[in-house]
Amino acid sequence: MCEKEIRNILLISVDQWRAECLSSAGHMVQTPNLDQLAADGLAFRKHYTQCLPCGPSRTSLLTSMYAMNHRHVSNGTPLDANFTNIALEARKKGYEPTLYGYTDTPVDPRGRDENDPDLKTYCGVMPGFRVGSLVSEEMAVDWFGELEAKGYKLPENQFDIALGKENYPGAEERGYSFAPPQYDRDSSDTAFIADKLIKYITIHREPWFLHGVFLRPHPPLFAPEPYNSMYDPNDIEMPHRAESVDKEKGQHSYLDYALDKMAKDGAYMGHDYNVRDLPDHEVKQMRAAYYGLISEVDDQLGRVIQTLKDTDQYDNTLIVFTSDHAEQLGDHWLWGKLGYFDESCHIPLIIRDPRQEADLSRGQTVNTHFSEAVDIMPTILNLLDMKVPMQCDGHSLRPFLEERQPDKWRSEVHWEFDFRDLGNFSAEEKFNLTSDQCVMTIIRDDKFKYVHFTAQPPLLFDIESDPDERVNLANNPEYMAIVLTYAQKMLSWRQNYVARRMSHMKITPEGLTERDYTRI
Repeated sequence: MCEKEIRNILLISVDQWRAECLSSAGHMVQTPNLDQLAADGLAFRKHYTQCLPCGPSRTSLLTSMYAMNHRHVSNGTPLDANFTNIALEARKKGYEPTLYGYTDTPVDPRGRDENDPDLKTYCGVMPGFRVGSLVSEEMAVDWFGELEAKGYKLPENQFDIALGKENYPGAEERGYSFAPPQYDRDSSDTAFIADKLIKYITIHREPWFLHGVFLRPHPPLFAPEPYNSMYDPNDIEMPHRAESVDKEKGQHSYLDYALDKMAKDGAYMGHDYNVRDLPDHEVKQMRAAYYGLISEVDDQLGRVIQTLKDTDQYDNTLIVFTSDHAEQLGDHWLWGKLGYFDESCHIPLIIRDPRQEADLSRGQTVNTHFSEAVDIMPTILNLLDMKVPMQCDGHSLRPFLEERQPDKWRSEVHWEFDFRDLGNFSAEEKFNLTSDQCVMTIIRDDKFKYVHFTAQPPLLFDIESDPDERVNLANNPEYMAIVLTYAQKMLSWRQNYVARRMSHMKITPEGLTERDYTRI
């Protein structure tokens, strides 16, 4: 085997991880293993997801498509089976991509009987992946089986095993989320996925492709001991938000609607109470638990990476670490992932390319260029010397890995959020809109963020002077020219990136002509 060549791919995705939550990025959270990975790789500090929530964001990651093209716009919306993805493409190179975790990919219902059990869950698997073990917020049979084998008694709702213990000492004073779950650190879903990855890496020495997906720090926010006490809530800042919920609501009618929904009991998974209006000490404790879950994932990733080193595969493995989306964490009085704020969409990306060509970029950070989740698939395929499908909306990050400036690159990022409610039509009725009108599209650069609603007023934020996005300038006459400029930019982006289908082909008297070209 040649030294420092890419033989294996380890694509790690976590769930709901904010971009700044790395100690190498200057945050208080302790992530020594990811810090070391960044020191031996390249960290992208201006990296963003393409859409929300979990399923759609993972589809953009794995297909390199914007939501306006793949149309998997909500958890449960089927994904068209005609699209390719990173797993299907990697199979052309002889890999058998294997999944531990989940992709939340609802199946294409066409051609399936209405009684097909795959049509009763949104936690399907992206085509092309062989399933090692599924652990998601809806399926976790293997993990539950291991818990029972260890002697844990599963509650009637098995997923409640992740909730905090009752009557845990100190929880009443410190905060509800201080209580750890029923299991210990070696029995958590995070440890379970790490164990599976470690066993796979140890056994498989031929070229492999692993997609490891960790559910945490996704709620419920209860970290196992000792992570539950790792961060003192007294040391944690309160979220940045308006002085009151009513003042926050005044920013936009959509935010008014979202904040009302957030106040309902159980709106935040695993927390069956109103998380919007919690007292300050509870808010700080929830943030502390979130950081504890992050440090737990970091520790388990450290075990996985050490296994690569112990088995002499580290210098032959391309490692990609990222998240599906981020988390509001109380900012703007919101929890979870939704809407137009950076807190929901700014995510981490670290790539460790083992090739000698990447040596010059090791330990560096990309602070001047924006990257997007859709860039991951083209990057992996490009590094495997494979053709990038014309379907892909993203662009290879290889120039950055080789410390080269790309000839052309984007100057902004884009994401979309579809807030339709096909279950209860709550958004549709609230705003008197059709479901297809319940959409917002965001364009953000270093100066401004513009939010375009299909059938509601827009938003404009001066990111330079107002990084917390408190003041909407869209109705300020002095900024009308800027609103127009960014609306035009967004229109041009949509025209440039609308689904190609076969628009790059032409049938001529000489036969089919197919032209490959980049969108930038």
